[in-house]
Amino acid sequence: MESGKLPKALLFDIGGVCVVSPFQAILDYEISKNIPPGWVNFSISRTAPNGYWHRLERGEMLMDKDFFAGFNRDLRNPELWREHYTRSNAKSPLKSSTKNLTGLSASGADSSVTDIPAVPEVDAEALFWEMMRVSRTPDPFVFPALMKLKASGKFLIAALSNTMIFPPAHPYSFPGTKGDVRTQFDVFISSAHVGLRKPDPRIYQRALTDMDEYEKRRGGAGVAAADVVFLDDIGENLRAAKKAGMRTIKVTLGRSWEAVQELEKITEMELLDDNAKPKL
Repeated sequence: MESGKLPKALLFDIGGVCVVSPFQAILDYEISKNIPPGWVNFSISRTAPNGYWHRLERGEMLMDKDFFAGFNRDLRNPELWREHYTRSNAKSPLKSSTKNLTGLSASGADSSVTDIPAVPEVDAEALFWEMMRVSRTPDPFVFPALMKLKASGKFLIAALSNTMIFPPAHPYSFPGTKGDVRTQFDVFISSAHVGLRKPDPRIYQRALTDMDEYEKRRGGAGVAAADVVFLDDIGENLRAAKKAGMRTIKVTLGRSWEAVQELEKITEMELLDDNAKPKL
């Protein structure tokens, strides 16, 4: 997309962008249980691509007792815990200042650490549902901006999200009121429904195809990667989108208004209410 040219499509992640980040729920859980911060995210990221979390997000398994049992095992992997603990130990300013560099392994872990505490007792099911509960809350800056963009009719509004399929009777399976985030999108690409998850390059191509077809159905000339601005809170997802040819905006935890300010410049619309602007 040329500088100064309005985009045709705005592509949003959901968790951590349009709604409150589940990462905050993870951090709050870790603090409440005296678990070293970062362990849960480390475990999830290091079990990719075939950990239980990733399989659920690709729609390869049901959200049932087998998933929660497997997710629990992933979060109690002793080898990953040792790696995380020793790596975190190596990053400690106090200890790293006196550490001989030969004590660090190729992975960044401190091979001299031998007193490893027991793997934290994470209740995966309780944590999961707290993450889902927290991420039902609209982001106070991005969500109002999203509704304004949708109401303007100037842009194709789409979502590309790593998501799960809830049990059929679960309340989260159904879009809610007009304010429900899912009601705001012309196109919605859900990882669990297409069998791919970010940052797999194929899901970005799927998003481009779906947006292009939608735009042509409503009489437009179509959508190319250069016509799209993608918002996400995870770096590797943004890098994959940029590689696919999209323009990107990073949404930073606790500073989402900065992404909205970038959107204001790109869309030439006023999206932040005066009373919603953060007091700096």
